[in-house]
Amino acid sequence: MLDVRYLCDNIDEVEGILKKRGKDFDLSKIKELAAQRKDLTQTYELNQQKLNQNKHLMAKLDKKSEEFIQKRDEMKEISSTSKEAKVKLAEVMEQLDELVMFLPNLPQNDVPLGKGEDDNIVLRYWGEKPILDFEPKNHWDLDPNQNLMDFERGSKITGTKFTVMKKAAATMERALISFMIDNHLDSGYDEIFPPFVVNKEAMTGTGQLPKFADDAFKIDGMEYYLVPTAEVPVTNLYQNEIIPEDKLPLKMVAYTACFRKEAGSAGKDTRGLIRQHQFNKVELVKITKPEDSHKEHLALLADAESILQKLNLHYRVVELCTGDLGFSASKCYDIEVWLPGQNKYREISSVSNFLDFQGRRAKIRYKNKETKKNIIAHTINGSALAVGRTLVAIFENYQQKDGSIVVPEALRPYMRGMEVIKG
Repeated sequence: MLDVRYLCDNIDEVEGILKKRGKDFDLSKIKELAAQRKDLTQTYELNQQKLNQNKHLMAKLDKKSEEFIQKRDEMKEISSTSKEAKVKLAEVMEQLDELVMFLPNLPQNDVPLGKGEDDNIVLRYWGEKPILDFEPKNHWDLDPNQNLMDFERGSKITGTKFTVMKKAAATMERALISFMIDNHLDSGYDEIFPPFVVNKEAMTGTGQLPKFADDAFKIDGMEYYLVPTAEVPVTNLYQNEIIPEDKLPLKMVAYTACFRKEAGSAGKDTRGLIRQHQFNKVELVKITKPEDSHKEHLALLADAESILQKLNLHYRVVELCTGDLGFSASKCYDIEVWLPGQNKYREISSVSNFLDFQGRRAKIRYKNKETKKNIIAHTINGSALAVGRTLVAIFENYQQKDGSIVVPEALRPYMRGMEVIKG
């Protein structure tokens, strides 16, 4: 969440920055509460000054004198007014905290201006598009009999946008998870295997609640949610904790199944594996000092890219504009992999720097060794990678004219030596 005190003291500046996101944010109630906060703070501080002054004067007076009695009565009145202002101030701050929970993060100054994805900037490409001497197929057309990806049985046992992976596809899904985690362990990340169910506090800490409650799978009758991404449990491992400075940066990698209702995406990607209610993902999470968050953000991006490079999959890196930033992100890069069957690039990872936005919500701090002060930590995360979409990219990029699929060489040790998938 945004710093409430900074917001109140710089309300017009913050309002201008939020407009860069291309949406109107009604801050009228926040402005009203900010004015109340200012008046109540001044009243409280002024009364505290008067109380201290009167205490100093009364110490010099005869306790039986009229002046002492007069000052004592004044003290009671001032003290009552001060307590009343303090109570009202606490109520105002509580209301501000509730409203600020719905405000997104502020884009960093160097984030390109834009209204939506059409204004995102392509920064670079890696690799070459595969040259195919035949008309490439979508991944679902490569498996017409559903021997590998069974959409019908997935719908039968659960519902639409759930899929049963079978045979070599199931093996590849599992192989990709291990392949990704092993590579990230080699890059210095610590492996975490968290619960796939989290509480309301964890969802709030990373920004999923209260704003995106409609997109979450909530367990009926409980304040528990199925994880939308490993970002939620892994980041919140340090909720309400003070981390020693010499432990930073914390670098963690975790696999989880992910569950999303995909509210607002009706009619999009109705076929195939691109948009599912349940999918697997390997997530990278960093907790770092503010002065290191920019370089750690770029390093995490490189770590995510390395998986595609080892699988020899052509992709591009895109910097998101202000209008396309996620709610909690202050700066974000998308990695988009090339899918020949769809003849387009598709997002396979979003690598975001949240600055202190999540750290403040989840109360994740570290203790500065020199000043001994507790400082809100910065958080960074990114998919490395979305497993199902990586499988789709392999199927479409490595497809052969006869409908078979070549297994990337780097993945074969994880595929029990399998070199070709024939369906």
